[in-house]
Amino acid sequence: MTTWVFSEEIDGHASASALELLTKARTFGDTSVFHIGAGSDAAYAELGAHGATKVHHLTIGDRLPGAPAAAALAALAEEHGAELIMFGMGNTDRDVAGRLSARIGRPVLGNAVDVTVDGSVRVTSEILGGTQAVVTEATGSAPALVLVRSKAFPAEPSGEGVPEVTAVSMPDLGHAGSAVITESHVEESEGPDLEVAGVVIAGGRGVGSAEKWVVIEELASQLDAAVGATRAVIDAGWVPSRLQIGQTGKTVKPDVYICAGVSGAMQHLVGMKDSGTIIAINKDAEAPIFAAADLGIVGDLHAVVPKLTEALRNR
Repeated sequence: MTTWVFSEEIDGHASASALELLTKARTFGDTSVFHIGAGSDAAYAELGAHGATKVHHLTIGDRLPGAPAAAALAALAEEHGAELIMFGMGNTDRDVAGRLSARIGRPVLGNAVDVTVDGSVRVTSEILGGTQAVVTEATGSAPALVLVRSKAFPAEPSGEGVPEVTAVSMPDLGHAGSAVITESHVEESEGPDLEVAGVVIAGGRGVGSAEKWVVIEELASQLDAAVGATRAVIDAGWVPSRLQIGQTGKTVKPDVYICAGVSGAMQHLVGMKDSGTIIAINKDAEAPIFAAADLGIVGDLHAVVPKLTEALRNR
């Protein structure tokens, strides 16, 4: 199986999704990477260590990446006979995958939680809030285009392989490729990265208000944990949208997941159900979150969480 993985360079490193996809893709055989960005030695080393044998690098500069990346990848896929192209769920990944789909006339199989190859490409995805699994077989002409959910596969290095790096020429797209980025803003954040943290403290609507959110942050500070939130909290404007966990937010898989005031709606469970140990605090003994939790505390979070924080502070 000739497999390709899409990679975007972020702050001098290969995207986390690319390393996760490579871990899976290398089980199918030799794997090539289509990499966009500045092209750092660190990024190449990471890609090689996770199983990439060849890296095709396109320097984007100040261009909007979607159009040129899709055009270049379409040409390379035809030239090298790519049979499977895997993307993460990042904004750029989805933009490029959609444009590539339109260019080559192949559908995109999205929201994958597993990909298998046995004569054909089969994609497992979840529906109905993650309660049911559906397996879709890619038929027709290659390549199969697949969008894979974050944390579907662990990013595990396979060694210190050094990939062969080939520069890709910027395609001439005329007006379609003329859009450039004139200004960008980086949202400041504190604490561990939510998507890679070993411990996550999440709050839901039950916290009550933005003013009361401090109980979540104080507990997180004692555990050096990342802070997350449900969609209801985001919609209420209590915390920034980058903290949202769930089907329309981020997928997390920490060793320990503590949630307070979270009811356990399917939209949220999809983003955290594969965590190692799930601890739920809710005053409603019938809250659905307890069905997913390993440990549960029935009680008012504003009584329970401060005492837990105090105990940790005095340990």
